[in-house]
Amino acid sequence: MPGNADPPQPEGIETHRARDDRLGDFTTRPRVLTLTAMAAGIGVVSAFVALVLLRLIGLITNLVYYHQLSSTLVSPAANRLGVAAVLIPMAGGLIVGLMARYGSERIRGHGIPEALEAILIGQSRMTVRVAILKPLSAAISIGTGGPFGAEGPIIMTGGAFGSLFGQLFRLSAAERKTLLVAGAAGGMAAVFATPLAAVLLAVELLLFEWKPRSFIPVATAAAVAAAIRVPLLGAGPIFPVAPHAVLPLTTLLLALGFRVVAGLGSALLTATVYGCEDLFLKLPIHWMWWPVFGGLAIGVGGLVYPRALGVGYDTIADLLGGRLVGGVLLGLLITKALIWAVSLGSGTSGGVLAPLLIMGGALGGLEAHWAKLADPGLWAMISMGAVMGGTMRSPFTAVAFVLEFTHDVNVLPPLFVACIAADLVTVLLMRRSILTEKVARRGHHVMREYAVSPLHRLRVESVMEQRVPTVPATLDLRSLFHRVANEDPVLARRHAWPIVDDGGRLVGLLTRGDLVRALESDDFEAATVLDAGTRSLVVTYPDELLEQATAKMIEHDVGRLPVVSRDDPRRLVGYLGRSGVLAAWSEAAKEEHEREPGWLTEGWRAVGATLSRMLAE
Repeated sequence: MPGNADPPQPEGIETHRARDDRLGDFTTRPRVLTLTAMAAGIGVVSAFVALVLLRLIGLITNLVYYHQLSSTLVSPAANRLGVAAVLIPMAGGLIVGLMARYGSERIRGHGIPEALEAILIGQSRMTVRVAILKPLSAAISIGTGGPFGAEGPIIMTGGAFGSLFGQLFRLSAAERKTLLVAGAAGGMAAVFATPLAAVLLAVELLLFEWKPRSFIPVATAAAVAAAIRVPLLGAGPIFPVAPHAVLPLTTLLLALGFRVVAGLGSALLTATVYGCEDLFLKLPIHWMWWPVFGGLAIGVGGLVYPRALGVGYDTIADLLGGRLVGGVLLGLLITKALIWAVSLGSGTSGGVLAPLLIMGGALGGLEAHWAKLADPGLWAMISMGAVMGGTMRSPFTAVAFVLEFTHDVNVLPPLFVACIAADLVTVLLMRRSILTEKVARRGHHVMREYAVSPLHRLRVESVMEQRVPTVPATLDLRSLFHRVANEDPVLARRHAWPIVDDGGRLVGLLTRGDLVRALESDDFEAATVLDAGTRSLVVTYPDELLEQATAKMIEHDVGRLPVVSRDDPRRLVGYLGRSGVLAAWSEAAKEEHEREPGWLTEGWRAVGATLSRMLAE
């Protein structure tokens, strides 16, 4: 059999140790220390990238709206330009469109889908061009009034720097992914001073795994970036609020009810964004010009409600402080939602997180106003987390994010209930989130339900065939051929036959392919099964995981493995074929979908049967 390895040898102490490692809880190796050191450096770079991006946004906003040289973040809302202010976001959209067409199309959009695409199909490789153009285009888009946050662009930019750093060294695609995500998490932690939320976002959305080999470096990058942020941008929280007392049960129940509305709002926002994108696709002009029309919507919206412009961190603070009420909230919610959906649908560059916080906060404030509830800032806070968690399908990230940027721990119970409720609604209503919909529209499927594969939790002994028909090494090929041709019930339906010596010990393996090739040879009449079979075997062991056995099949291009004892590698104890591996998946599917009767079901069935007999009598 081509590609087979040397015969298995008796196992020593080192082999036992290797087996113990294979069957451990985790597969992480000392290599994680190297990745962690690399990630720490990426965390430092991410913090400075975040600083540059925020300063660029502030510089552009000050220049175009106030004609002053300053890099401090300011809101465009207080400008005195009048109707002429409509031209500013249109000009910004034109510049971004030109950068996307002649620079890199990957700078379009809010950043996270592009990071997902690089991970899923690009082997976590990003280019220098993206690393430079993404923050620049985002700064232009947001600085000229775009209603976006900086987190999407910084996730994309930090990820690009992490990927570029990884490409300098000899790394696997999985290791490059870890460094890409480390850069993304570091950037988010630096912008918002939320290292825990940044790591959770990586786990819920970017890593597509839960392994120490990736989690530890990513967490290190986020922690380092958050620490570097303090001298660069100041310590958190960035939206401090007066701590609440322990909240009563009624708050929990109200949070559950209101956040169902937040879930519906999340679904509506996602549908609106991609509905706008579909409308732009119908325009008879090149996509380079779409951001200009998106800028027109931003400019008109800014005339109607100026606070809807820009990144809006001051607006988030006012919502959390309960300083916006009534019609002001309604105007903010409608205007922000419309200009955000239109401009994002046009393909300009900007993030989704800060707008979701603003729209969620406005929705929560309106609910508190209509229900005559005290403390509208509390409900704005809870709704921020719910809308973010529902729209991005990242409820744990949303909970940690709100807690970290407010430091109000007592709001955790209603916040957690709200985020889970909103996530439930959106999962039932929408097949994909606002982040994965764009990836799906580009022809790639993202599965965000993580589960342990049956190949990682079942051992070979669970699915192997135990009573394996064997053939003696001295049996001539003609005799075996006649038995197979005559439908021998023991041998005919098999695709391979283990070969044993006079003592019943494994010495080889004969497949149907070997038998057919032997039929065409000149010495068929005199040959034995051992002459035609393979003596150098690839084997597996009863206590080996199916994942390891399957990897052997793939590596050596074989469809079956003899199962031998570790203590005596010539003692055959079983046989693993493709059908055994498929049986593991079939059993997992059965556990997932097949419902078994419970005590109540059986009880009612017995009562029904008794009543039927009584009536029949």
